[in-house]
Amino acid sequence: MTDATCPRCGDDVPAARAALGYRLCLWCGEEEAKAERKGWTVVPMHKSNYVLLTDKRDLHGINNKGGLHR
Repeated sequence: MTDATCPRCGDDVPAARAALGYRLCLWCGEEEAKAERKGWTVVPMHKSNYVLLTDKRDLHGINNKGGLHR
């Protein structure tokens, strides 16, 4: 398998990386992952599990010993 080309920067994407299904080169992939991670966070609930939040408004009052308070 030949190297693919990154659609963002035009650099080569190694064949092993392309075989795993990645379209972007390592550097552009890292930038995309960083941007994606800015959209969510994981917070602990009181005496419970962790919750994935994507809306910043849900963060206010979420750990007040009983759940979500708005």
